[in-house]
Amino acid sequence: MSSSSIGFGCAMAVSIVSSLAALAHPTSCFSIPRRPSCDRRRPWQHRSSSSPSSSGPYTNSGRRRPLAAVGGGSTSSSSSSSDDVLAATTASPPPTSPLGDEKRLKRLAQIANDALDAHGSDVLRTFDARVGVVASNDNDDDDDDFQKGYLRLGLIAAESFRKDDQLVAALPYYDTDGSGLALAPHLATKVVYRDVLPEGYDGWTGDAGLLAMLLLNEMARSNVDAAGGDAEPRGIDLPKRKDGPKAMMGAWVSTLPSPDEMAAMHPLMWGEDDQETLQSSSTKKIYRLLDDVDDDSSWLDERLWSEDRERFPETVRIRVGDDEVEERPCFSPAGFRYAVSLVRSRSSFVDGSSRLLPYLDYANHDDYDSYELVGGGIGTLWGSAKGALLKSGKALNVGDEVRISYGPKGPADYLLDHGFVPPMCRMISEGGRKGGGGGSAVAAELSFEVSEADRFRDDKLDVLEYETYDLAPMEPLQTFDVAGGPGSTGEPDPAMMQFLRLAHLGGKDAFLLESIFRKEIWGFMSEPVSEDNERGAVGAVIEACRSALGEMDEVAAVVALDASEKGRLCSMVGQSERDALERTLAYVRQEAEALDLKEYYQVRRLKSLGLDSDWTPEDDVGFGGTRVPGGADYDW
Repeated sequence: MSSSSIGFGCAMAVSIVSSLAALAHPTSCFSIPRRPSCDRRRPWQHRSSSSPSSSGPYTNSGRRRPLAAVGGGSTSSSSSSSDDVLAATTASPPPTSPLGDEKRLKRLAQIANDALDAHGSDVLRTFDARVGVVASNDNDDDDDDFQKGYLRLGLIAAESFRKDDQLVAALPYYDTDGSGLALAPHLATKVVYRDVLPEGYDGWTGDAGLLAMLLLNEMARSNVDAAGGDAEPRGIDLPKRKDGPKAMMGAWVSTLPSPDEMAAMHPLMWGEDDQETLQSSSTKKIYRLLDDVDDDSSWLDERLWSEDRERFPETVRIRVGDDEVEERPCFSPAGFRYAVSLVRSRSSFVDGSSRLLPYLDYANHDDYDSYELVGGGIGTLWGSAKGALLKSGKALNVGDEVRISYGPKGPADYLLDHGFVPPMCRMISEGGRKGGGGGSAVAAELSFEVSEADRFRDDKLDVLEYETYDLAPMEPLQTFDVAGGPGSTGEPDPAMMQFLRLAHLGGKDAFLLESIFRKEIWGFMSEPVSEDNERGAVGAVIEACRSALGEMDEVAAVVALDASEKGRLCSMVGQSERDALERTLAYVRQEAEALDLKEYYQVRRLKSLGLDSDWTPEDDVGFGGTRVPGGADYDW
């Protein structure tokens, strides 16, 4: 957005407004850096005035409200059974080492491979791998890694690859009708639930929630009877698929981790005590995610699922072998949380969208010799189609595990998304990798808000709305990352300082909130405005870092004594985020001591107009020489 440059006239009689306009910044405004996961998004008619949670999902102490208070609860007669399933999934201790059941995992791998043998060449086009049981850290020489013993499914090379960047597998999207295997959020609103969800539905869980709803529908379509025989299909019979993709989708659903397995692996499915430990160990609050999930599931259960239990069953039976059937939660609060945990752990961001990519999602993570999934063209019988590509990260022999990168994330993001903390992220918390080596940047989160007591709050919200009218409106509460790790200076995110300068704008600087500056003010905030304003912005960062570190200190001793795997994961996250917070705190403290050395808005503007030096007669010249009073030869 361009801003107009307004000349500063030499006449003595000018209006106050014109004087203010002369100070307008001559350059264009900065666009707002957006973090899609920062803010909670209000769903269609999600909260009514009668909802018990209309005042928000948090109590004054910051603890989560009970489920019935958060989303209003279900009014259906089946709500009690849903709560029982939820309690059984999240509160009771999981079975001993469910990930170590190698016999079961081999059976699931065989189900996936049988489907690949029967239909893989037609549906996937390229898939030079097999599904097998692997140890999560076969390629890691760290004997002290307590996660090394986890057993799970992975991809095993079926051919040799002489170098990296060679195509191993490809999956077409079929984004228009979803007739393939790939699942994308738009298929929920435009295809599967098009006639069920209200127009404009946008849940707190965003794309992850929409993918979870698609996953629940696929589980319902795979429902079998108690003996494992064919049963009446449940769910919505969309997207329409041919026999090959339908069989492959059913096999993939069968191999997904059970709720008991996810209770051992994923924080969203942990017990309440472990979740509370993680809440206090990290600035990336799991309670926020849990409240989003509970709010959406309560709304959907009350307004949609409980109205048609034939189509939206609370539980389904999934065949996991020739003679074995497992019951899993489906269209219920427990089922939705289970599905969201699966989506967060298995989805990939490809071609501008989060996607579930069956069979490609068996690939495990590697920090080093690996690539992220990418989009590209896939050759088909009818030409070329868009799809996701899995490429080798190094030379592979037949039988080697094929791994990918889950992307550049910090320890908390890996734990909240995938349920583990990879070696690269653990370098910070464990004081560096054995034998040397660097590490990746880690991040903590800090949240700031335009105060409700601010007398200029409405003007500031108007500025935020004006700058983001063509995108999602920027909310008064914003969350930003602060980085740590090797090489990090602790310098705050420029977008965070920009927001804080606006939030603390007041006093003699409040004139910038006048409507005449509306097109330029956000650009002004990208640089220091005044010493008082900068002191307020820097002070807010200092206070937020101190508060976060203080909260971590309260639980650090308890977490350090927790020898359980979940406790150690929480400790890793807390130590790495502490590094980021301490680096940021040290940086902003130095900034606070040098406020008098910064150049502020008034000086910058005077310099841009050439008015930052003393006037001399030699400076006041025109194109024809020195001006002499009455000497101008104007033709009036």
